[in-house]
Amino acid sequence: MKVIFYAAMLAAATLMTTQPVSAQADRKLLSMEDIVLNRELTPKSYPVQWVGASDSYSAIDGAELVAFDARTGKRRSLITIDKLNSLLSTNFKTFPAYGFNDEGMLIVAAHGMRNIIDLKIGKIVASHKVPVGANLTRQSGDGGVYAYTRENNLYCFDGTRERAITSFEDKNIVCGQSVSRNEFGISGGIFFSPDASKIAFYQKDESNVTEFPLFDITTRTGSTNNVKYPMNGMASEHVSLGVYDMATEKTIYLKVTDFDDERYLTNISWSPDSKRIYIQVLDRAQHNVHLNSYDANTGEMLKQILTEHNEKWVEPQHPLVFLKSDPSKFIYSTDNRDGYWNLYLCDDNGVIKRLTATDASVQYLAQDDKNVYYTSAEVSPVETHLFKVDIASGRMTRLTKAEGVHSVSVSKSGRYFLDSYSSLDVPRVVELGRCDGKPARELFRAENPTTAYNYAKIEMGTVKSACGKFDNYYRLIKPLDFDPSKKYPVILYVYGGPHSQMVTNSFLGQLRRWEMYMAQRGYVVFVMDNRGTSNRGAEFEKAINRQCGQAEMADQMEGMKWLMSHEWVDRDRIGVHGWSYGGFMTISLITNYPDVFKVGVAGGPVIDWKWYEVMYGERYMDNTQNNPEGFAKTSLINKAKDLKGKLLICQGVLDDVVVWEHSLSFVRECIKNNVQVDFFPYPRAPHNVQGKDAVHLYTKITNYFEDYL
Repeated sequence: MKVIFYAAMLAAATLMTTQPVSAQADRKLLSMEDIVLNRELTPKSYPVQWVGASDSYSAIDGAELVAFDARTGKRRSLITIDKLNSLLSTNFKTFPAYGFNDEGMLIVAAHGMRNIIDLKIGKIVASHKVPVGANLTRQSGDGGVYAYTRENNLYCFDGTRERAITSFEDKNIVCGQSVSRNEFGISGGIFFSPDASKIAFYQKDESNVTEFPLFDITTRTGSTNNVKYPMNGMASEHVSLGVYDMATEKTIYLKVTDFDDERYLTNISWSPDSKRIYIQVLDRAQHNVHLNSYDANTGEMLKQILTEHNEKWVEPQHPLVFLKSDPSKFIYSTDNRDGYWNLYLCDDNGVIKRLTATDASVQYLAQDDKNVYYTSAEVSPVETHLFKVDIASGRMTRLTKAEGVHSVSVSKSGRYFLDSYSSLDVPRVVELGRCDGKPARELFRAENPTTAYNYAKIEMGTVKSACGKFDNYYRLIKPLDFDPSKKYPVILYVYGGPHSQMVTNSFLGQLRRWEMYMAQRGYVVFVMDNRGTSNRGAEFEKAINRQCGQAEMADQMEGMKWLMSHEWVDRDRIGVHGWSYGGFMTISLITNYPDVFKVGVAGGPVIDWKWYEVMYGERYMDNTQNNPEGFAKTSLINKAKDLKGKLLICQGVLDDVVVWEHSLSFVRECIKNNVQVDFFPYPRAPHNVQGKDAVHLYTKITNYFEDYL
């Protein structure tokens, strides 16, 4: 069928381009193994870190660990690999992972022991056993107290003996592990007090949560592995916070009474004196959050410090950070007050003052006595830069100058920072920066690891969003030996969901190698971040509220309109591919715009949000009772009958993120409507297919486009 012709061209501003590389016989094309397994195509790194609280940084120089004075550049030897092996009775060929304590002593693990080496005298001055357990967490500082889980219970080890903190026989009770399916910034379940006298821990009761069966083919007759999976609108887990006292060996539970039992507890933060615990308590509907403080000895609530409300959603993600110069104040992060993730200075009385006054997303990094250091997108939404703000005056200063995405570590003194950055044409540069704004000193510059390969030109630019308010950033790769007088097939690679940013001004524009593989074989590949993705502010990100896929599709189609306005695009050969949320977008696009997209490959796709998890799904879609119109509009079950092009769905059988009720239900609906669809399971794969299985996957994806596009 003839593709719709778009009369109105949408202007796109090209921001930057890589230098074109012409096809040469001595340069290789990527192989499937290169795409998945070749680590040599990643720019080499130059790992440096601060030596404790000093203004010296360490680096590995062959068989020697050395340090450099940041002010003078003077080099000194810290230890050789031979000396390290002699001390630890090891046979390391290269330096293992290492760290420093605040005194600058070297910390290395070996033979199940954590060793502290005094570099001045060249001896081990402290060593303690590292226990074996899941979710292993160590107290702060140099101490040897650990907490960890075994099956669903929590244990601690104090260097001499193991203690069972919990002893539940009911497998529905889980202690010391991450909760809420790692949403709301949660990544662990064990929280030591600063003085290590107490251990706070998550406890969740999953008694009411339904199970989903994952099929295991490795047993003789096949079996099911049932996983707890709280689906949208159904019963969820009940989370509480226990506090174990190391001295009394007793546990109390914080008395959280906000909302109902299915509320969320996140961003657990201890006061510097270890007497109070702060929790951001979020209602299940994710419209209200309370910042509360609790007595760590009794569990009693002390004060409700702040509340936030948003009709779309609130999503706390960052723990509190107390000021070193004034522990009565703390830094609070939210995007709900001024439309962007910013930092606010707050106290226990709820007095709050904006610390970073910028209309861009920022994230706390470090502090000294006078300044708070943070990274920010205020230079460009596709770049990350280091700034500092004077706590007293609020004066902000940009510290990184080169364009690109910067990853930074600030010295304890606040005088210097180590900066590793890249940009579209710059693989990696490591610099020693100065926090007083004076010029940085380059320490390392990586070679381009792709020079042996025939990479096509990469362009970055912007297309206006469908609402006309925003510039959406894209990455475009044209085929090798591109000839504008010819017509080329197009592949739109899409993700498009929250907490993602596919296009940044980092090396090769954050390229996924499969894109270059396809461009090397004659395809135009287009990737664009739409409304709903990260780093652009609340209005941009919350445009998807209660109707996932709608604003995203509208924006992606604006990108396609612009792309199809070029004569070198073959409008009869356009395909789309994505995984997870991108799989949802792939099927949404090929069924809603069947005259545009002829071929699609969807991996692990969400088909209907009623089958997705409570925490993520209800944030963006609410539930079927409150939002029946939204669920009906976004469900791809209703779109199966509209499929006209060729569609391949790939799915990991052990996928516990997007369970395969989604894809199997869509396949069943296609069968009912006599619509042809292709389906390929990966029997031992979880949500993401990895390793050699991924070589097979990318071969299958490529062959599908080759066969039908």
